Amino acid sequence: MKLGKIPGHCLQQLVLDKIGFKRKEVLVHAGLGEDSAVVDLGGELLVISSDPITGASKNAGYLAVHIACNDLAATGAEPLGLQTILLLPSYMTENDLERLMEEIVKTASSIGVEVLGGHTEILSIVSKPLIAVTAIGKVEKEKYDSSSGAEPGDEVIVTKGLGIEGTYILANEFEEDLLKAGISKDIIVSARKYGDRLSVINEGIIAAGLGVHAMHDITEGGFYGAVEEISLASGSGFEIYREKFPVNSETELICSALGIDPAGLISSGSMLIVAPDGKRVVDILKEKGIFSAVVGRMLKEGKYLIEADGKRNSFSWSNKDELWRLME
Repeated sequence: MKLGKIPGHCLQQLVLDKIGFKRKEVLVHAGLGEDSAVVDLGGELLVISSDPITGASKNAGYLAVHIACNDLAATGAEPLGLQTILLLPSYMTENDLERLMEEIVKTASSIGVEVLGGHTEILSIVSKPLIAVTAIGKVEKEKYDSSSGAEPGDEVIVTKGLGIEGTYILANEFEEDLLKAGISKDIIVSARKYGDRLSVINEGIIAAGLGVHAMHDITEGGFYGAVEEISLASGSGFEIYREKFPVNSETELICSALGIDPAGLISSGSMLIVAPDGKRVVDILKEKGIFSAVVGRMLKEGKYLIEADGKRNSFSWSNKDELWRLME
């Protein structure tokens, strides 16, 4: 099998179709495009999501916390706690473990999240630290969203810009390659500050209060992967407009130098929001200091990418994040 996320048709056939037993308390079950389960325990809803860190080694604890909590934010939930699984190679020292755990705890506490527990083990079969985080949160029944809620005619919104996490990882992990490709040290330093933009908790909670139909944090596969998962979950089509894709200057320069499409680059820190009135959502987020842009709309059927020259192409992509493609 190829590196990266398992393609949707394989995931459905080999994994999701094997899940037969379902409980009535579960409102959002395992499914294509759904990153979080939602459980009704009476009163507020419990939201649960799990994510690993696989494409980065530097600041992996920081990334792990934000990525897991961002999945909860995409349902409109407030993250409360997390459990961490640390599978570590034998070359790590006690000081390495201490620094990693301090990074996880510091990051979690900065967004009001408690580390509830987990599992830590040294293994000979891993060559670098593997971190998996399960985050839990809560949301009021009237405010939770799922990826399946998108409807034809809804507008597609992206917050903060494309490729945020990918830009941060590339600046930290590929400095020598970037310098050789002509990217200045100043641009690399500026891109490393993208780490401050990785949380989407604020926009998720704000958007949930606006009656949006669906949200999805933009992780592996970038914007292309996120809009495809919204489409699969909701059974809707879409059209997206390349000229409206919001790409920050550092991302544009780095992606251009490495031959990467920023719309296919991992982008924790960006939220995809689907709403009947995109302008209203954009205006309210702007009032709260969060940039966003309408980049497409949902359709009854069909998937299309509208190029800058107006050419309407059928949408297709490799199902592989640009970061994985570069690493290969």
